[in-house]
Amino acid sequence: MKELKASMAGTVLNVLAAEGEAVTAGQAVLTIESMKMEIPVEAEFGGKVEKVHVEVGGFVNEGDLLLTVGE
Repeated sequence: MKELKASMAGTVLNVLAAEGEAVTAGQAVLTIESMKMEIPVEAEFGGKVEKVHVEVGGFVNEGDLLLTVGE
C-alpha cells in the first residue's frame, strides 16, 4: 500500500475520492484550504483507495496521512 500525505497544513474542504474507488496519478482526491487559498491535492500514484484518513472540516498538519492507496 502507498500513502498520500499532506504537503502543507490546512483545513480539509472536501474529499473527492471514496474508499473503494479507483484513482489515477494526477487525479485530484481532496482539497485543502490554507492561508485562504484552496489547494487541490492530487494522487501521486494510481490504485484503489483503501482508507480515507481525514474528514471534511478537519485540520491536517504537513506530513499527516490523508489516504492509503492499494494496487
